[in-house]
Amino acid sequence: MAPVRLLAPAKVNLFLHVGPVAADGYHPLASLVAFADVGDAVTVQPAGGLSLTVTGPFAGELNDGGDNLILQALRALGQATGVGDPPVAVTLDKQLPIAAGLGGGSSDAGAALKAVRDMLDLPLDDDALAAAAVGADGPMCLHARAAWAEDRGDRLTFEPRLPPLPALLINPGVPSPTGAVYRAYDEGSAGSADRPEPPGDWAASTVIDWLSEQRNDLEAPAVALQPAIGEALTAAARLPGVRLVRMSGSGATVFALFDTADQAAAAARRLIQIHPDWWARPSVLR
Repeated sequence: MAPVRLLAPAKVNLFLHVGPVAADGYHPLASLVAFADVGDAVTVQPAGGLSLTVTGPFAGELNDGGDNLILQALRALGQATGVGDPPVAVTLDKQLPIAAGLGGGSSDAGAALKAVRDMLDLPLDDDALAAAAVGADGPMCLHARAAWAEDRGDRLTFEPRLPPLPALLINPGVPSPTGAVYRAYDEGSAGSADRPEPPGDWAASTVIDWLSEQRNDLEAPAVALQPAIGEALTAAARLPGVRLVRMSGSGATVFALFDTADQAAAAARRLIQIHPDWWARPSVLR
């Protein structure tokens, strides 16, 4: 069996509408989710037992122990299929920042599940495989397809009409833990988990105009906790050609949308000159 290597793409919440916390402790939400052409890389190869090795620029910030989402997901897959812990060695090349609002851990786990399925030739499609996905973001990141996400984020309606959106992903180098952001959100005035009517047409320019009418309800509390996110939003808004700037998820990553990929790439070069210690990647969201 040859090694299998897959991209674990960054997830971006193009908008995120969040309702007040429910009795079960979860927040209802509505979001339109897209996936970038940049992310982590997951390699799976045959081995005597299940193991995980983490490499890459953000490896030192990530726990590769038993509570890692990759290991949790693969053990759940083994239990569901009756094969036990899959006999594979997983290598995660961690290129995405940690606690960044990009669904990195869930995307890593989703890629690992698909790679192990392909390697072991398990008779499971993506819908069946999603049953082993861990966390609210797990199923959406396993599918890695543009989708409307509702309820806890686990009720998905795929959206094939979303056009490619040239973007720049920016992280100012600070973590933004989801739990802390939601607690700060709960201390203020709650929004609503409203799903807006879709745009009148799905041309990229129209979609960007429509997105500008939406919001990320977690942006203000995240900025209050980490002012560097506000600095990133301001810096992104000053880039030439930018059409829309917004935080993704619970932060700290900010995305900027452009009309062309060349504009996004030029903006990345300009931003890195001004903030060489920030993480910035031009990409296409789709």
